Amino acid sequence: MSDRVALVIGPTGATGAPVAAALARHPDWRVYGMSRTAPSGEAPFTHLAADLTDLEACCRALSGIEPVTHAFFCARAPFREGGVEDVEGNVAMLAAMLDALAQQSEALEHVHLLEGIKWYGMHLGPYPTPSREDDPRHPPPNFYYDQQDLLSARASQARWSWSAARPSYICDFAPRRSRNLISTLGAYAAICRELGVPLDFPGSEAAYAVLSELSDATCLANAIVFLSTHEAGSNAAFNITNGDCFRWRQIWPQLAQWFGMPCGVPRDMKLATWMADKAPVWDKIVARQGLEPRPLASLASWEFADFVFEKEWDMFSDTGKLRRAGFNACVDTVVMLREQLEKYRKARLLPR
Repeated sequence: MSDRVALVIGPTGATGAPVAAALARHPDWRVYGMSRTAPSGEAPFTHLAADLTDLEACCRALSGIEPVTHAFFCARAPFREGGVEDVEGNVAMLAAMLDALAQQSEALEHVHLLEGIKWYGMHLGPYPTPSREDDPRHPPPNFYYDQQDLLSARASQARWSWSAARPSYICDFAPRRSRNLISTLGAYAAICRELGVPLDFPGSEAAYAVLSELSDATCLANAIVFLSTHEAGSNAAFNITNGDCFRWRQIWPQLAQWFGMPCGVPRDMKLATWMADKAPVWDKIVARQGLEPRPLASLASWEFADFVFEKEWDMFSDTGKLRRAGFNACVDTVVMLREQLEKYRKARLLPR
């Protein structure tokens, strides 16, 4: 029997999937993943089907497995890009899961909660940077606040500890997820090249120049596992990013070079509007280059791209607290972008 039993709630999402994969790489973990829908294809976890808002369903799903020692809450209620997210729905899912775990496992040691830099109000406008975990909260609503308050209150009455991760935009090779900066950028560049136009930056001059950061999914997952299994990670939240920063004006010419096309200029345009009629262009690229025949919408989320590129203020987090806790891995963002782009190309999802 495995020494540790992990339950990943939301195991097919942008963070849940790499967390499950990171846990599965260690032989002393037994990994379960709970979600309403089973993953398509092979997965590094045993799937438990349950509606995360249904306490009885969660209890039934947990009743047939070993006592859970570590839970990783990576689920998120449906939302529209950029707006205020569902506080009640997100809190209800976490509450149901904590109630189910309380009934199922006296062996529970730790619960990890996925948050994000919306904690600091990055979606509302300029905010203090580099952001620190103890910065003042912005005026509510923000479901991260309610979830963390619930989690810390429950932990104070129990024998388990908690932690929380606050990543920036998460980047990964994730072929089944269109809300991904890598595949969206790749599809945009390929379409611009096909149309014979330079690779313009879809944002303002100011957005082109501000400081930004990203979070590699694998590094994020490794940090989450570390925090969940070390005393230094107990009962606290941590910023988790690649550890470097950049300006899009530095990276954009390299992206254009990777696609063998001229770099354009900043144009303050919405891709959700300007790319709405480009599916036939994409289909032409797919047919000519022998790519996997998939619709453009399965690879690119233009609404997500607009949310990323509309920011005219710095987004930069202080990761010193994470380093002081003992997790020192870091990622070169430019190298990450190139390597993940190449994975999409090798999988015949993006053209060379």
